[in-house]
Amino acid sequence: MPAIKSTGAYIPYYRLECKEIARAWGGGPARGEKALRNFDEDSITISVEACRDCLKGIDRNIIDGLYFASTTAPYKEKQSASTIAAALDLDKNIFTIDITDSIRAGTNAIKAALDAVKSGSLKNVIVVASDCRTGLPGSSFENILGDGAAALLISDQGSVDFNAFFSQTNEIIDQWRTNSQPYIKTWEDRFVKSLGYTANVKKSLGRFLTEQNLTIEDFDKVALYAPDARSLKGICKSFDIDPATRLQDPMFDSVGNTGASFALLMLIGAIENANENDNILMVNYGDGCDVLSFFVKEKPKLHNERKGVKGHIESKGYINNYEKYLQFRQLMEIETGRNRPPKVSSAVAIQRDSKMIYSLSASECTSCGRQFFPPQRICLYCKAKDQFKKISISERKGKLFTYSKDELAETIDPPLIVSIIDVEGNVRFFGQMTDRDPENIKIDMPLEFTFRKLGEAGGFNTYFWKCRPIR
Repeated sequence: MPAIKSTGAYIPYYRLECKEIARAWGGGPARGEKALRNFDEDSITISVEACRDCLKGIDRNIIDGLYFASTTAPYKEKQSASTIAAALDLDKNIFTIDITDSIRAGTNAIKAALDAVKSGSLKNVIVVASDCRTGLPGSSFENILGDGAAALLISDQGSVDFNAFFSQTNEIIDQWRTNSQPYIKTWEDRFVKSLGYTANVKKSLGRFLTEQNLTIEDFDKVALYAPDARSLKGICKSFDIDPATRLQDPMFDSVGNTGASFALLMLIGAIENANENDNILMVNYGDGCDVLSFFVKEKPKLHNERKGVKGHIESKGYINNYEKYLQFRQLMEIETGRNRPPKVSSAVAIQRDSKMIYSLSASECTSCGRQFFPPQRICLYCKAKDQFKKISISERKGKLFTYSKDELAETIDPPLIVSIIDVEGNVRFFGQMTDRDPENIKIDMPLEFTFRKLGEAGGFNTYFWKCRPIR
């Protein structure tokens, strides 16, 4: 029977308080905050982070499939799942797929992975959903939308069994975004909520319960997607779901609506808090509705370094003003440092050094055991030539050896912090620091690696690893 073997999450470090958005637009009192990706993050990089969280303590060689779900994939024609798999240093002989263009993409991917495992065509599939949607400045979406990613390892052996599934599709133009539109568009609010979300969830959930001969009382937790808190309250009232005891925290005031990953983050939160023999119900909406149920036969044995939903919500820093948010989202043109020649990049160079770039591959001399980054052909110590094996250092921790603050460098978030790090295993790494407070950087501070977007050049994105203070 297919089951969930492990879960992981990623919620960006930065938060923006809704009252600061209200201040910028002269609005009234506003509560809560939303998770905000850094300027060097996108749906690929936060997916990598969620997968790394999910795979803590798990042998990555067992993974034979990766399903990526998002409405904000960086490319219109290039697979994102393959980039995520490369950053995770997974075997090349795995099946990867992108499932896109619907908020329901996350549960679509879960169902596809469950079916693949049940049929025996795959044994261990990691499903990751992420979104970084942007609301039009001054709109209600700007307050509601947050950024985040969720990952589930679907396996033929796990601790949370899949029980039942129901799906309904519905063609309705309620919320959309074309290739040329950077912001979400929506029809009149009453139409969207009454004929879209509310009608679909009521019909789908009602039919699921009837067909399974169940009631809401049979479930210990309900992970219920909703576009906003008011719509969620209406569904809870219709099905007599007690928000205080049975409803999984929707995180509207702490994270925001994270699109394709929203329902999955709630499911992961429910699993984190579950007890043995708990039943969990999951409901997701988007051009129809998906309903899934799970049985927790035992508490998942999760790695002690895994942060999950709870750990990422608690680990945060704040964007102090709305103008900084505009910078991070690149919603206005700003001065970013010294004028430089146009950025260039080479697909050939990236292909040649892909293991180093994507999986942070170093080399270890098989003659004397010394390790090097970047990888070398000749050992600096024993002079052995071409006697190396490749190793990945992306999961290692380090300490700051030295650094510089470059106030004139071209960056969206000055100053640019350039660091030299002493990494576990007697390896040195030279690179940028992100998710940092420039006033609180100290020699020997503990650091970890994070996969980030360096920029765009040649019409494509360039990715590499940076360091950050340990969250």
